[in-house]
Amino acid sequence: MSAQGPDFNDLFEQLRREVHGKNEKSSSSGPSFVEQIAAWSRRALIIAAVVLVVVLAACYWWFHPSLNLQSPQVCVWIVGICLVGILVLAVAAARSIAKAPVFKRLMLVPGAVIVAIAVGWLLSQPFIPGNAERYASVLTTTDGDFATDIEQVDYADVPVIDRDSAVLLGNRAMGSIPEYVSQFEIADTYSQINYQGRPVRVSPLAYADFFKWLSNRDTGIPAYVIVDMVTQEAEVVRLEEPIMYSDSEPFARNVDRHVQLSYPDLMFDQKSFELDEEGHPWWVYPVQRRTIGLFGGTDIYGVVLVDACTGETDFYAVEEVPTWVDRAYPADLLIEQYNWSGAYQGGWLNSWLGQEGVVRTTSGTNGELGYNYIAQGEDIYLYTGVSSVTADNSNVGFILVNQRTGDSRYYALERGGATEDSAMASAEGQVQHLGYQATYPLLLNVAGQPTYFMSLKDAAGLVKMYAMINVEQYQSVATGSTVEECQEDYLTMLAADGLLSDDAAADASSQREVTGVVATIAQAVIEGNSHFYVTLEDDSAGTIYDFTLPEMVEIVAYQPGDEISFRCGEKIEGLVTVTVSELI
Repeated sequence: MSAQGPDFNDLFEQLRREVHGKNEKSSSSGPSFVEQIAAWSRRALIIAAVVLVVVLAACYWWFHPSLNLQSPQVCVWIVGICLVGILVLAVAAARSIAKAPVFKRLMLVPGAVIVAIAVGWLLSQPFIPGNAERYASVLTTTDGDFATDIEQVDYADVPVIDRDSAVLLGNRAMGSIPEYVSQFEIADTYSQINYQGRPVRVSPLAYADFFKWLSNRDTGIPAYVIVDMVTQEAEVVRLEEPIMYSDSEPFARNVDRHVQLSYPDLMFDQKSFELDEEGHPWWVYPVQRRTIGLFGGTDIYGVVLVDACTGETDFYAVEEVPTWVDRAYPADLLIEQYNWSGAYQGGWLNSWLGQEGVVRTTSGTNGELGYNYIAQGEDIYLYTGVSSVTADNSNVGFILVNQRTGDSRYYALERGGATEDSAMASAEGQVQHLGYQATYPLLLNVAGQPTYFMSLKDAAGLVKMYAMINVEQYQSVATGSTVEECQEDYLTMLAADGLLSDDAAADASSQREVTGVVATIAQAVIEGNSHFYVTLEDDSAGTIYDFTLPEMVEIVAYQPGDEISFRCGEKIEGLVTVTVSELI
């Protein structure tokens, strides 16, 4: 290299120094976050600590998490507090050089707590050896005999409306009491219970908004709404002693806050609003426990009852819960527990690979949980179908679980059966010209046969017709404008398919065939349904035959003097309902 040329070694060394100098400058451009806090005065640090404690106390009062290490919510809080603790120790170490090693060692304590929570979560997972079997045994399910265990249906007690229809009826009843409408609305609770031997849905009133609460908080909530699911009658029940504890209360009398602060270490599941046999309102809080690891295997071991009027509370072990209580076990939890047993009965690996014998509960519309309720005696039973994970187009059986005791029974279907969605589609297809929508099926015992029962609703949500489908023989659909018509049509269909016992077949075949000449024919509309009332010539008894539309639409072509033939049931107070359309 010439003497006049550049010395590249010097240039490289100069460049290296410049870069290194910039890095040193950037690394020391300013103090870290911890160093900034450490530079605060002692007074500022004390104020910050007091504010932090006050904020944490206010958050605890407002959010009221359970003070239980098995609560995921409180563990999230603990992790947050541990991170704050690590920050505090880091600030202390930065302020005191002499004691810095001590503070740094103390950081291991909150770090160890975070690690312990992570380990507890890991030990809750089903892939840990032995956990799959434990998950499978959380809910003990025994085999049952449907015809024996489930009482024959009494059509006087069959619920004919679902929750959505109950909400509509409740709102109508509320509209009839203008002094309440201006201040209150109906809470979105609508718990289904057995009340005085009747299936009903109940929901308390709630303050319409914050300002309505300010105006009425001293006098409380004056009533609740009860909807009879059989008669479709809705009533606003006025209370002598008002409801003072509800979830529409924002502060001290908020029922969730009240019960959690009364039992700070208990973990509560989804509450329900219920009535005792005297019509007094209560809040029912199931109490959870974890049976696997730190967070796994949720089960119910007790119930806290809260008097909605006085706020008084009582804890009951689950086996000691009063018989009027219908929901000690929430529906979502029962379905989750059964799905554990269905998935892990052959082990965790089998639930993913071989999937031999793996089953699950059926889903409802839009992928939601699919279930309904059956009233038996004093109890409410959860019903849901069971299908194989490898073939979800049919049910292999169904389960019934007592929501008060947790007793679970499985009923196998020898030939498989229709899923609830398939049954709903079949029922809707039967009346597709009317555009009716089917409710989620209710499971009934009709002549010893498991039967889907559905209401068919119009676009306004009003029940117009009913449908019955045999769970195993689901090709045929029986419909009717009344429950009785639907039942008679269904029994006739079962008899034709040879599915009835001799006694039941005899009952079904008791329908009689009538032939005659039309004497008079008149039309009327009852509850939105068209009826044609027919009398026959030479009928000394003066019987009136009721033809309902749309099932008996052929009747519109008949006039007085035309010959007619049809099948019908027995006479009830001079009126006979025609159930089988065999007009000639």
